[in-house]
Amino acid sequence: MEFVKCLGHPEEFYNLVRFRIGGKRKVMPKMDQDSLSSSLKTCYKYLNQTSRSFAAVIQALDGEMRNAVCIFYLVLRALDTLEDDMTISVEKKVPLLHNFHSFLYQPDWRFMESKEKDRQVLEDFPTYCHYVAGLVGIGLSRLFSASEFEDPLVGEDTERANSMGLFLQKTNIIRDYLEDQQEGREFWPQEVWSRYVKKLGDFAKPENIDLAVQCLNELITNALHHIPDVITYLSRLRNQSVFNFCAIPQVMAIATLAACYNNQQVFKGAVKIRKGQAVTLMMDATNMPAVKAIIYQYMEEIYHRIPDSDPSSSKTRQIISTIRAQNLPNCQLVSRSHYSPICLSFVMLLAALSWQYLTTLSQVTEDYVQTGEH
Repeated sequence: MEFVKCLGHPEEFYNLVRFRIGGKRKVMPKMDQDSLSSSLKTCYKYLNQTSRSFAAVIQALDGEMRNAVCIFYLVLRALDTLEDDMTISVEKKVPLLHNFHSFLYQPDWRFMESKEKDRQVLEDFPTYCHYVAGLVGIGLSRLFSASEFEDPLVGEDTERANSMGLFLQKTNIIRDYLEDQQEGREFWPQEVWSRYVKKLGDFAKPENIDLAVQCLNELITNALHHIPDVITYLSRLRNQSVFNFCAIPQVMAIATLAACYNNQQVFKGAVKIRKGQAVTLMMDATNMPAVKAIIYQYMEEIYHRIPDSDPSSSKTRQIISTIRAQNLPNCQLVSRSHYSPICLSFVMLLAALSWQYLTTLSQVTEDYVQTGEH
């Protein structure tokens, strides 16, 4: 099915094939599970159950940094799960969060009081994003510096590290509008959506689709303001595995925002980037010139889709102009294939025709044999 989706994107088709036959190991080398202790094996088992995307980039990190980030991620993911549980009262939740570190040393500790999700409005969007994602970026950056994989400045510049986390978190919140509504969660900032509708759920009503898209574009414009910090942060990294770990999720988020921008589908169903597109980004985002080219590409996509009637249009154009100033116009992706789209399209067409011919020939032969038997 993924190959079929890529037929209109020959470069993605080529990269998907290349990824399947070995390209994946160049970006994300396979980890040696046999050398791990039983405790670490358990950690990686939970990591893969929790997040396939982050599990892949974490396991591609070098040396002991891999294990440290794995445990760091699992602990913060557990905290995030507790924080997001709307059924726990504030009086009970705050002590749990404050004492959570002590529970890590109690193997039998469990929290079993969670019930069905109750709808609750998130009142302080910036603070929430900082605590659940910005602090993750800051903590990881300090790990990178402490390990001497990266310069001290990476861990010291908390503003840029915070932006790395906020950009990913805001992208997920924007993309997951409908899923969160269905699960009884509301993460879109009230100070924004309340200017358009009385209830956040009203965006899912067909009569409110224009207002919904306007609010969506405003939130995406807000998220784009983190990209200059993302570019600065990534440009400072020198370890290849750390660069891949940081860059791949960021370019995936940029592609996701481009897919969501001015898109009514956000309020009707899931909006996801194609698997071939994701694979292409993973294979390309291994150096700073390539990352800048990817950012430039998706900023242009958004820019050309900005409606003049959109209330946030001037702000969207302004932030994209700021981002453009940090990129190299017309820069090419250094790791992309040298095959032209026309050549790849011809090869794909030839392959499709060959497959059709062989299928038809097989069917004719089978009919002939059956006729002979009769």
